[in-house]
Amino acid sequence: MRTHRLRTAHRVVARTLLLALAVTGLQIATTGSAAADPHGTYWAKLRMCESSGRYNINTGNGYYGAYQFDLPTWRSVGGQGRPDQATPREQDYRALYLYRMRGWQPWECAGKLGFRNDSDGRSKRVPSYAESAYIGGGGQPAPPPAPKPKPTPPAPPGGPKPAWPGVVYAYGDCAVALKQFQLRMNAFGYGFTGTGCYYDKTREAVLALQRANGINDSGRLGPKTWDAAWNGKPPR
Repeated sequence: MRTHRLRTAHRVVARTLLLALAVTGLQIATTGSAAADPHGTYWAKLRMCESSGRYNINTGNGYYGAYQFDLPTWRSVGGQGRPDQATPREQDYRALYLYRMRGWQPWECAGKLGFRNDSDGRSKRVPSYAESAYIGGGGQPAPPPAPKPKPTPPAPPGGPKPAWPGVVYAYGDCAVALKQFQLRMNAFGYGFTGTGCYYDKTREAVLALQRANGINDSGRLGPKTWDAAWNGKPPR
């Protein structure tokens, strides 16, 4: 009788232990991230390698976001829209989803980092958002693109205004300063080749410049006409 009572007691204890283990196992399976999923440090290293941790990166190479999904892969795990436009939470979730479907294989960086699949890699078990929350980090937003520098306006033909050469030029003269004047007048569409010699086309430019700026139209290239070529009104 005593033996029978001991056996009965042992059975009760065994059943209690099994029930406790079953309940504990159920809690582990239904709360938090799966114990077999890669540690959060793996995901942080993967993000850093793939995208420098930037969730909204789009470099125009067909790969997007912190985990550098291409669009077919993103959509294969239920992603909508474009990865870099999704929230960090959504990208984390789709990354864990992909890991459970295919392990580390889709990420080239995982191979470089020496990652190995654990028991949840390729398990085909669809995760919940709660299970992917541990991946975390939230990411750092990509820095705004640097403003494009304003283009420097081209220097006017003939370069910046040179000093007045101190000589009044007239028809038939040839000089380096006349070449500077001619090249400057190309800004107004004259098309000089810069011969440096004062002939009919140069006289035409001088007269037009003088008339546009209220200078006596003598046809002689003096200091007022010289200054008007750089600082005055364009010839009509």
